[in-house]
Amino acid sequence: MPFLGLGLHVLLALLCGIHAIRNGQPLYWLIILFSFPLLGSVVYFVAIYLPQSRVQRTAGKVMASAVKVLDPSREVREARLALEDTPTAQNQMRLAAALLAMGEAEEAAQRYQACLQGPFASDPDIRLGAAQAWVACERFQEALPQLTALRQERPEFRVEAVALLTARSLAGTGRAAEARAELEAAVSRFDTYESRAELAIWAYGAGDLALAARLSAELDKLASRSHALAREHREAVNRRLQAARKSAGVSRD
Repeated sequence: MPFLGLGLHVLLALLCGIHAIRNGQPLYWLIILFSFPLLGSVVYFVAIYLPQSRVQRTAGKVMASAVKVLDPSREVREARLALEDTPTAQNQMRLAAALLAMGEAEEAAQRYQACLQGPFASDPDIRLGAAQAWVACERFQEALPQLTALRQERPEFRVEAVALLTARSLAGTGRAAEARAELEAAVSRFDTYESRAELAIWAYGAGDLALAARLSAELDKLASRSHALAREHREAVNRRLQAARKSAGVSRD
């Protein structure tokens, strides 16, 4: 049994050593790891591996959010420059996505339309982005064919996002019953804040205030348990939810 313990210590040190080499850590870590296999591995795990795997990722998200707040048009500017320097489909997609994130849905739709004319016309990210842009422009009739094609050809791709966009497009083209069925199926399948919020928005628009009130109460409970990043992610759907309430003449008091 002592030999087994020694082997595990060495194996752990070896794994940490491989990580150190692949990530360009100083060579003195190898000396520490193989001179003190167990203690060195624990120190390496706490000092190097955990910060890289968790803290830095979280910090990266925080920094990205800060950049968006301080300079929200930066990504659009950089994407335009990239497209001017290298007019590829990938750079066209990047600019379209940046424009959509900035709320410039009309130009985003034009950019996605250009992508759909090229060799990547069947790319699922392009199709979904185009549908998002058209829905944002309230060009629902144009969004539906791309969403239908996505479901037929890539049924596993971004299933909830496709379902919610489909429901919004159906509602926007006057197919209210189909939109409700799509949203109820999404809530049943995914049970997410976003799916419930979309159904609540539909309910306010359809005048089903009892359903809207029930869903709003459920959303309030979910929101109270959410962290800051989740609330930021839901900002767009929450703005639309508030607009739907106001349009329906419902007060939040």
